[in-house]
Parts: sequence; C-alpha cells; structure tokens
Amino acid sequence: MLSCAFQGNAQDAKQLIATGDSLLALDKPQRALDVYEQAVQKASTAETHIARARAYYELDRLDLFLKDVDKALRLDTGNAEAHFNRAMYAYRANDLAMADYHATKALNHATDKKLQTRTLILRGETRAELKRTIPAILDLEAGTAVDDSDLEVLRTLARLYDAAGRHEDALRILTSLCVKDSTDVGHWSNRSFELIALGRYPEALIMVEKALDIDKDEPVALSNRGYIYYTMDRIKEADHDIDRSLRFYPANPYALRTRALLRIRKGDREKACEDLTLAKALGEIPEVDRLVKEHCASDNAPR
Repeated sequence: MLSCAFQGNAQDAKQLIATGDSLLALDKPQRALDVYEQAVQKASTAETHIARARAYYELDRLDLFLKDVDKALRLDTGNAEAHFNRAMYAYRANDLAMADYHATKALNHATDKKLQTRTLILRGETRAELKRTIPAILDLEAGTAVDDSDLEVLRTLARLYDAAGRHEDALRILTSLCVKDSTDVGHWSNRSFELIALGRYPEALIMVEKALDIDKDEPVALSNRGYIYYTMDRIKEADHDIDRSLRFYPANPYALRTRALLRIRKGDREKACEDLTLAKALGEIPEVDRLVKEHCASDNAPR
C-alpha cells in the first residue's frame, strides 16, 4: 500500500511539473511556482526541486533557486539539469572554476540535446572568461552549430577566433552579425579590424565607414580608420582620426600603436616610445614588441 501511495504521489508530481512548465512557457512564473510547490509536497525528488528552481530563477529569487538546486544534487548527484543550474549560478557569481566543474558534470550526464547545447554554450563562455581559448572555441562551435540565436555568444566566439589568430573565421562570424544586427556599431568596427588583420585595407575602410555612419565618434572605429589611412599613406587623415580616438578612449593600445608609428615617421622617437611603452602595458599586440625592439631598445638599455 505504501508503495502504491508513493507511486501515485510521484505520478501526481510529474503531472504537476508538466502543468508548471506550461505556465512557465506562458511567462507566468508565480502561478508556475504555486504548482511546483504542490509537486514538491507530493514528492521531494530531484525533479520536483529542479522544477521549483526554474520558477525561482525566473522570479530572480536566486537564494531559493540555489537552495533547491543543491537539494536536487543531494538527492541525485547525476542530475544533469541540476549541475547545469549550479553552473549557471556560479557563472553569474563569477565563480568560474565552479561553473566549469558543474558544466562538465552536466555534459557527462546530459542526454537531452537542448540541455547539451545550452551547457556547451555556458561552458564555452566560462572558458572564454578563464582565457582557455581553444577549449572555449570547441565548446562554442559545438553549441552554436545547433543554436546560433544568441548574438552575444557569437560575438564571444568571434573574439576567441581573433585571439587564436583565426581571422577568416572571426570575419565569417562578424559578417553574419552585421546582417543579424546591422545597427550595432561594434559588429562593423570589429569586422573592419579582422579585415585589417588580413591585410584587406580597402574592404576594411568600407566596413569602418559603416561603423562611423552609426556613431561618428566611436573610438575603436576611428582607431581602425586611422591605421588604415596610415597604411595608405594618408598621414594627415590618420593623425586626425587617431587624435580623436584617443580623446574618447585614451587607453586604446591600438590607437597608441598607430600614433607611435606616425611619430616614428615624423622622427619623434622619444614620444613614439612613450606611446609604445604604454601600449605594451595595456594590451598584447605583437607589432608593439617588434617596434619597441627596433626603435626603443637603446632607451631601455642600462646607463
């Protein structure tokens, strides 16, 4: 009789979870929570606690969300959705090592394709923050191959491709972003940056002009155009753009690099080396190291 009663309660709980999920899909999290509460009362299982956690998350009651997730993990250490939720909470709390750990656990146990995709994207974003570039790329490639609807995820993947020197791949993603969200100045500016990296300066100039049509004072776009003008020997225009860029964004290492090149061209090596030293401190630009060795080595030598 006890067994029959338990099975009955478990079945009732499943039906209540299904009802709660339907309400959540209709953007009614409070009503869903009321139903999930009944499910937990019927049967305190990993599934009912994870269901209730979904409503708590939508209601931004993260303390109760975490409490239910941890309860689910105590009841079932192999529950993939519980591990995913724990990873999601850790990512939001900037506990990246914990986020990576639980996302990996979720992937080890997940059988649902949608959950696998969400977890790959979450772990990819986590590993990007941890500067684990190659593993992050592999996760995000696998995740976005199934679901490429999140534009911020695509932006992250493009940035990772750039960091890995895969400029053609970064350009492919950014070209897609320019189609999906043509009003975002960053997509056009970053697209021009990748074209610059590939030495395709006339195309880069077209893209950066589109960025500046959206925001004429966007400092990264101005920096990009200043460098393009430098490569085209349009020095007066390059000077103007770089000065404007640094006025709006003084800590841009790429603009400082370009100003150093312009100063070297004018014979002002001392100020150029000041720019290169600051650019080196602010970012990792391989060309800066070469320029320092070529033009500033004597300044750095012991006296």
